[in-house]
Amino acid sequence: MSNRSDAMRALWFASLILLPAGIAAATPGDRELSEVVVTAARMHEPLVVVTDARAPRQPVPAHDGADYLKTVPGFSVIRKGGAGGDPVFRGMAASRINVEIDGEQVLGGCGMRMDPPTAYVFPEAYDRIVVIKGPQTVRHGPGNSAASVSFERNLERFLEPGYEAHASLLGGSFGRNDVVGDLRLGTPVVYGWLTGTRSEAEDFTDGAGRRVNSAYRRWSANAALGWTPDDDTRIELTSVLSDGEAAYADRMMDGAAFDRENVGLRFERRRLSAHVARFEAQAFYNYADHVMDNFSLREFVPTTMMPGRSVSNPDRRTRGARTEIDLVLTPTLSATLGLERQENRHTLRSTMNETMRSYASMARVEDARFRSDSVYGEIMWRLDERRRLIGGLRSDDWRARDARTVLTVSMGSVANPTADAQRHERLDGGFLRLESDLAARPVTLYAGVGHVERFPDYWELVSAGKESVTGLSAFGTRPEKTTQLDTGLVWQANRITFSLSGFVSDVGDYILVQSNYMKGMRATTVVRNVAARTWGGELDATLRMGEPWSLTGTLAHVRGDNRTDSTPLAQMSPLEARLALGYERGAWTAGALVRAVAAQDRYVVGQGNIVGQDIGPTGGFSLLSLNAAWRPRDGMLVAAGVDNLFDRVYAEHLSRAGAMVQGYVQTRRVNEPGRTLWLKASANLP
Repeated sequence: MSNRSDAMRALWFASLILLPAGIAAATPGDRELSEVVVTAARMHEPLVVVTDARAPRQPVPAHDGADYLKTVPGFSVIRKGGAGGDPVFRGMAASRINVEIDGEQVLGGCGMRMDPPTAYVFPEAYDRIVVIKGPQTVRHGPGNSAASVSFERNLERFLEPGYEAHASLLGGSFGRNDVVGDLRLGTPVVYGWLTGTRSEAEDFTDGAGRRVNSAYRRWSANAALGWTPDDDTRIELTSVLSDGEAAYADRMMDGAAFDRENVGLRFERRRLSAHVARFEAQAFYNYADHVMDNFSLREFVPTTMMPGRSVSNPDRRTRGARTEIDLVLTPTLSATLGLERQENRHTLRSTMNETMRSYASMARVEDARFRSDSVYGEIMWRLDERRRLIGGLRSDDWRARDARTVLTVSMGSVANPTADAQRHERLDGGFLRLESDLAARPVTLYAGVGHVERFPDYWELVSAGKESVTGLSAFGTRPEKTTQLDTGLVWQANRITFSLSGFVSDVGDYILVQSNYMKGMRATTVVRNVAARTWGGELDATLRMGEPWSLTGTLAHVRGDNRTDSTPLAQMSPLEARLALGYERGAWTAGALVRAVAAQDRYVVGQGNIVGQDIGPTGGFSLLSLNAAWRPRDGMLVAAGVDNLFDRVYAEHLSRAGAMVQGYVQTRRVNEPGRTLWLKASANLP
């Protein structure tokens, strides 16, 4: 039987086991979006974490989406400098985590991952960040084998003419300063929304006082115009512009431009009939234009590999459309059905001698094109007052074209053996989860099984001269097939909030990137399909010890095996724990955060993913951070903190290797900032 048939059979077989077992979860409570200082985003309903993107948090994050996700247990960030890090969840990175911005997909262009999707997000421009763990939804794009992440806004219809405003200022060590302004105004019929952000920082220093090439400067402008003729109808036009620059400590080039342009149109109509609760249609256009060079943000020093002023200018155009309809089939059965299309085109132009010929005068050359057409559906069946069955199916029709005529590999430039090759794959997936509330306690138990078939992304098929084991092109890399069991509980009482989530995942044709792979007499970077297995989970708990004290703790662990090579699976985060003590009295709050990370001795040098490969073992470390906040009146907050109080020297296990940059001390990994002071003030009006 095929791998696909085996996986789908396992999915439905597991559903037969779960149904009579009565496993389930507690009724989701109201989502807490009002924490003053967020030390760990918590799970308040099965597999869903919602965090307030505007709340001050510790440690103080960088300007992009990846660092905000670090407060969710199970997330790590692969550090490259001060910005542009890649989020990792449960040891899975890149396209294994679906990232959506207001329901739209943003795909970066850099072949070396300077600009992951989260690099184009300033989170405070949005109201909340929603994380769905594991392959336990089919509504948020294809390939979400690790998690789905959504940056969302909440624009309510104005009941009368008025406005809402939000502003914040942040200043900190290493020249850090952020400015955010958000204005929403309207009438019951029409509204407008405008958000502007600006963030910059100088190079930070590690705990030993060594400067790290990490300065950045970014700005963004988000706007929307909407029409709401009644409570059930909305038409909204949105637009985003952003740009910036960022220095990197792990490579020979920096990001000189991160230009993004976006236009989106959305139509939503609710309560169309007794059985049609909602209809939504959305279309969008995203364009990312990225420039990297070796002279704009660092002193130019000729090298053997880059003897001249070098520039690379990739870009990517993404177009997409989606329609969804929510149905109320019976009082106990509801469904969501959807259609989705996404297509993107990637081009590249570059020069090894900008002085002799400017890259801007060169024609862009297409190297890849992708398209996916999808159909999906989710149902929720309320079996009784305490039990719910949630499931979904999805089918993605993928097409890809290799437009490269020449490959740059370790032996030089050669003809591309897969030039103009086209691929067509139909990939299927789904999930089934049972939730039930215990009668005697405020506890939710749940268990679900999900299956995802992920098409290889641009970086695995085309980018950066990667080869296959048997040939010069990796364009034939097989899709990745993940089958995962998720289980756990959520307990929400007056004094105790507790959640536990565990998973076991079997990954067929896991896409492994391996550097320094020997092919005959030469070493190269290859993309391989291997069999893998991962397991682990997250725990978070809050104990309210009585006024004015509270205690919050989290624990996250993941472990993986490469079953083909009989080795550990590379790029797995080590065991991590956080413990936060909070104090609140009147308008004042204060807190202390201890973060402890264990040593990681399970590694395979040179193996990993499209973002980075294992370097070697790492030792454990622990950090202490302090914070305090004051509300002078409703709608105003002043918060301050010190991160890494004892100025420890440390680097994360999931870090890129430090590069030799003129004027900087090279380190084995990109070290993290030393002691960092910060102060943030924010206000909401009216």
